[in-house]
Amino acid sequence: MDADLGQLLRETGILLESARGPIPNVAQLVAGETIKGSWWGHPDSHEIFRVINTIADSPDVARMRLVNGKITLVHRRLWPALIRLAARFSDDALLVIREEHTATGAHRTTKVPLRDWVSDDVRLEADTLTEDEAIATLPPFLL
Repeated sequence: MDADLGQLLRETGILLESARGPIPNVAQLVAGETIKGSWWGHPDSHEIFRVINTIADSPDVARMRLVNGKITLVHRRLWPALIRLAARFSDDALLVIREEHTATGAHRTTKVPLRDWVSDDVRLEADTLTEDEAIATLPPFLL
């Protein structure tokens, strides 16, 4: 994971992948400027693509449509709280999105509920959190 952005993700718990919203997005952080239109047309598009995928491929990151239905990179420290407060979110918001290339070269996207995707220890931690503890863990704009 890119060191600076990895640290930022650990601290904030979430970053948008490339959409505009109430939190920073990786594409613009890599570009160092506001991107007008698609980041694919930006001169740093290859670096943006590399960084987004490096971060998203980390075992400490889940890719979900958590913020305004946009692809959001979520650090593992928030997973237990999201599971504990799942009833406050739409089912789609807590689906982990995995993108992969098949042996035939086709692109495939799979979606798995966060609770099913995480390890047993994360589910156990979620089950032991109080609602207040979970709320305190998440950024206020999510609730």
